[in-house]
Amino acid sequence: MPKADNELTWRDLEIGGIVTTPGSAAAYRTGDWRSQRPEYDFSRCIKCGMCQMYCPEGCVKKNADGYFEADLYHCKGCGICARECPVWVISMKEEA
Repeated sequence: MPKADNELTWRDLEIGGIVTTPGSAAAYRTGDWRSQRPEYDFSRCIKCGMCQMYCPEGCVKKNADGYFEADLYHCKGCGICARECPVWVISMKEEA
């Protein structure tokens, strides 16, 4: 997949850099085959961004209110965001 002029690859990042674009999920609608989805309780969220930092696909984004939520088009339902949330705002729910 060709990269845009302003898009960095992992080789372009300095040590400690964070990738915030979807990994292999960018080219595929991987959210269609997940069995669980993350659900957020924004009333308890401290907006720390840990869920975004640990998402292996980079599909957790900040919304207009400053809260983080998963792009369910790309989310694979791995649950890493829920495990890394320091205040347990995210719970994994079975897909309907």
